[in-house]
Amino acid sequence: MTSVLRHHRYGRALGAGVLSVALLSGGTAGAYAATSPSPKASASMGMMPTKKPMPTRTATMKPKPMPTRSTTKKTTPKNAAASTMVGSITVSADHKTVRHGQSVTFAGHVKGVKAGTTLVLQHRMNGKWTTLRTTTVVNRNGNFSIRRAFTAKGNETVRVVTRDGKVMSSPVSVKVS
Repeated sequence: MTSVLRHHRYGRALGAGVLSVALLSGGTAGAYAATSPSPKASASMGMMPTKKPMPTRTATMKPKPMPTRSTTKKTTPKNAAASTMVGSITVSADHKTVRHGQSVTFAGHVKGVKAGTTLVLQHRMNGKWTTLRTTTVVNRNGNFSIRRAFTAKGNETVRVVTRDGKVMSSPVSVKVS
């Protein structure tokens, strides 16, 4: 019973609000239309200024159609994602679990990245990617390897990124015990 009354109250309040807005906007438009424009008569012609009624706002402005889903949805061709990518990096770890202090080698291949480009290793810390001081360069075949020792126990999530940050690999997890 309480929820039925609540819905009716909200419906009545909504209706009253809509009616109030309609009445106020009608009064505002009427007051806006009743104001007189500044006289534009030329004094050299000796004419008396005449008062012309100011057009109402709704008469001068055409209503804009509301956007529909089809007009607001951004359409992208199927191969648009491939055309916007600069390159790609694939990486894998030689060990999925290691002891603390033991090193892990991350090896991979790049596409669309020039040979000699510097790659850095990043790890996820407190929800943000932090760059580590471990770097390598891409060889002429597009391959690379990075060796890193982890001292903190737990799961380490790392990725390989170009130094400029434009191309990055998918994350790889390593469990450190």
